[in-house]
Amino acid sequence: MSLNELRAIERDHVVGNYARMPVEFVRGEGTRLWDDEGNEYLDFLTGISVLNVGHCHPRVVAAIREQAGTLVHTSNLFYTEPGMRLAKRLAERSLGGKTMFSNSGAEAVEGALKLARKHRRGGEIVTVHGAFHGRTYGALSATPQESKQEPFAPLVPGFVAVPPTAEAIAGAVSERTAAVMLEVVRGESGVHPLPADALRAARAACDEHGAVLIFDEIQTGMGRTGSLFAYEQTDVVPDAITLAKSLGGGLPIGALVTSPALADVYQPGDHGSTFAGGPLVAAAANAALDVLDDEALLANVRRLGARLAAGLRELEGVREVRQRGLMVAFDVDGAPELVKRALLEQRLVLNATGPDTVRMLPALIVSDAECDDALARVGASLAGA
Repeated sequence: MSLNELRAIERDHVVGNYARMPVEFVRGEGTRLWDDEGNEYLDFLTGISVLNVGHCHPRVVAAIREQAGTLVHTSNLFYTEPGMRLAKRLAERSLGGKTMFSNSGAEAVEGALKLARKHRRGGEIVTVHGAFHGRTYGALSATPQESKQEPFAPLVPGFVAVPPTAEAIAGAVSERTAAVMLEVVRGESGVHPLPADALRAARAACDEHGAVLIFDEIQTGMGRTGSLFAYEQTDVVPDAITLAKSLGGGLPIGALVTSPALADVYQPGDHGSTFAGGPLVAAAANAALDVLDDEALLANVRRLGARLAAGLRELEGVREVRQRGLMVAFDVDGAPELVKRALLEQRLVLNATGPDTVRMLPALIVSDAECDDALARVGASLAGA
């Protein structure tokens, strides 16, 4: 089918909730994509940080093939080894409690919100301005962005949004608070790390008032910032984390991981999902975790992220660069137009998170040469403005 035929199908038969770029990708390998005409692209978006191990990583592909030929689905009424093993690995590698699976980041957030509300019945959820936690009703209610919330009001009650400062967060937490939910780095708003004192204030306030501290690690987790989880680069340990995106090596899976203190809040029947943590996606996730939980790889992520940021700061037209590992953003006039020009003229896949911000989320297996190549393509796109 041609691109024009696909666009006609979309026009007539697909709900129009996405604004797609005029490219059809048909193959991916490592840091590269190919379109239906055979053109090769350098992918610095990776499915919005889903393919941290790169496209079609051999270990992930092998795990999927083997599991698909053995057992794809049974439901959570029965045991399967891949999910149990993954749950154990995630819990032991992070907070030491227990793991609950879902199918996406938004669902992981919903599970975290319900956990907090069961822990403190009827309590408020505190989030910060510029946060993004998902588009299902609870997750959307925790995402204080008017353009996203207003068309779907009324939202779930009991959410409080404050500025991302230590003073504001501490002032919002009380005996009425069920949880504070934060992203260590706010990705969808343009890669804005939360100040260290804000994270500390949230931890202290939750401890004082008996609230749950949740870190949304859906985008920052699985090595993206240069440690397996972004909170490991801080001096704050949350009570629960949410994971998704790159957890499945390209397949859809999410997870809520708790501390020991919250491990048994949920009881049978409190929450569930038909597909969550099934053997196929769990096998892929175990293979991806084998690749990502590697200190040499994570050290390289930190080094290459700094290299990218330094190179961007030298480009004419770039106003500000923000970076944590290989989670990078830069401010520039006309970001959506620049992203489209980079795609169509330079074969570089980027993402605009707003009218003035471009985000880069390359695979964590990216090389020095590919980072330099991406910088050259960005420079050429800026020069062509």
